[in-house]
Amino acid sequence: MLATLRNAFKNPELRKRILYTIGILVVFRLGSCLILPFVDGRLVANATSVLTDSTSVFGMLNLFSGGAFSSATLFALSISPYITAQIIIQLLTVAIPPLERLAKEGETGRKKLNRITKYVAILMAALQGFGYYTILRWQAYTMPDGTVYQGVLIDAATSGWSQYLAAVVIVACLVAGACSVIWLGDRISEKGIGNGVSMLLFAGILAGLPRNIEVLYETFMQGVRAMQNNEEGTLKIFLVPFILLVFAAMIVFIVIMTKGERRIPVQYAKRVVGRKMYGGQSSYIPIKVNMSSVLPIIFASSLLSLPATIIAFTNTQNAFWQGVAKWLSPASWFYGILFFVLIIGFNYFYVAIQYNPVEIANNIKNNNGAIPGIRPGKPTATFIQKVLSKIVFIGAIFLGIIAVFPIIFNSATGVQVALGGTTIIIVVGVALETMQQLESQIMMRHHKGFLE
Repeated sequence: MLATLRNAFKNPELRKRILYTIGILVVFRLGSCLILPFVDGRLVANATSVLTDSTSVFGMLNLFSGGAFSSATLFALSISPYITAQIIIQLLTVAIPPLERLAKEGETGRKKLNRITKYVAILMAALQGFGYYTILRWQAYTMPDGTVYQGVLIDAATSGWSQYLAAVVIVACLVAGACSVIWLGDRISEKGIGNGVSMLLFAGILAGLPRNIEVLYETFMQGVRAMQNNEEGTLKIFLVPFILLVFAAMIVFIVIMTKGERRIPVQYAKRVVGRKMYGGQSSYIPIKVNMSSVLPIIFASSLLSLPATIIAFTNTQNAFWQGVAKWLSPASWFYGILFFVLIIGFNYFYVAIQYNPVEIANNIKNNNGAIPGIRPGKPTATFIQKVLSKIVFIGAIFLGIIAVFPIIFNSATGVQVALGGTTIIIVVGVALETMQQLESQIMMRHHKGFLE
């Protein structure tokens, strides 16, 4: 990795792209520090402390935004409206024929779908922005001295016509911030090193790394003080190294599963065109173990967090809905089981709408190819479907274990480290993909002379 970065910086064009990407990420982090208007910055930390808890409904949103969600800043929504819009459009592409036709029109269709996705993202940003304003306006919290406050808005924005003005301004700022984040991601994709949305997620997750280090350090020091005073809790000294080993093992496991693939060999027949002979070479169809990345986890977590999100936005105190929120809390065993099952189901669903074995078999047949030992046509499609089912099952179990294990581990140890399985998959996946892109661009720009 270090060698790849060193070689990339030696190339003037790649160095310019890398520095441009770093500059965009700096702007992204600066926007995450600008407090929204009509918000009392001194009270935000106490009022939104529930949003910083990794087991809360909004913990993932706060983690993806690098803490901006819990700080009531301009980029509080971060890239989440765009991700939600992408998920919605992908699902609607299967159900709505016009969108399906756009998806098959190549580059032109993808551009139109991307434009539609951005419009949907603006709508989602407005809805999420209004819900976020509701939290800032009505979320009750208690100060360290015992004083109870209602919301974090300044007094002038909580009564009369000023409260409507504050609502409009705050929602408008959140929508503008979400649009700015989408624009920054596009700039990284066009003029930077690519994967703009992934790079912003990567930066947001790494921004929370110092807080995780602080939590581990505090846990270790608690064990040291317990040992000095001969009190309970001495095992926390050994707990921190154990946690680090577990995270290292998870990273190795994720790298192996992310790079793992099943290769189906394909043999192309020779054919003569004029005086030239074409074909005759061997190739393969790569089927990755983790074909759907973290999307099934995002699907499952979004679905499970929907009831609790509605409860938090409406601030309802109904006993039934409070019970639903308790059962769907990430700290409950029911949540873990349901989360695991939904991840497996969504993984099968996503692969089913993205990969068509019949189309793959027809493409192989039209190019005079065949899988050794398998007849072309329907038998080839059946064979590919059988292989896909086995690989998808392995990938689904892998995602389920990675997603549920941190929940079990945090509950067992009592140490709430925000870097869970989902975030590690994103960080490792983005790092591997970025390195592969840099390596390919380095090879593309490295041309040897004729006399070498």
